Amino acid sequence: MTEPSSVTYSTAEILKGIQDKFDKIEGKLEAIQKDVTDLKIEVTEVKTEVRNLKENVRDIKTVQNTLVNEVADLKGVKSLVIPIIVAVITAFLTLLARFIPNILH
Repeated sequence: MTEPSSVTYSTAEILKGIQDKFDKIEGKLEAIQKDVTDLKIEVTEVKTEVRNLKENVRDIKTVQNTLVNEVADLKGVKSLVIPIIVAVITAFLTLLARFIPNILH
């Protein structure tokens, strides 16, 4: 038969060792909890920044659409200005051509 094993440590020493391990684990858990809290704060800040960026992009798109519409309007005005200039020049040349024979006579 085998001899019964004997423990050379007192119960107080064993409990002290267990308590020390629990204290060490508790310290690590507190550090993890602090890290989690810090991460939550940073995530909240990032969410706020993303929200602000979305608003900025929305504003930029609004300005872009306004500029596109204004450029389209300017192109429309340009297409009207050229015929008006041609008409004015043609009218001026017609009047000039009618007055030249009258001046020579």
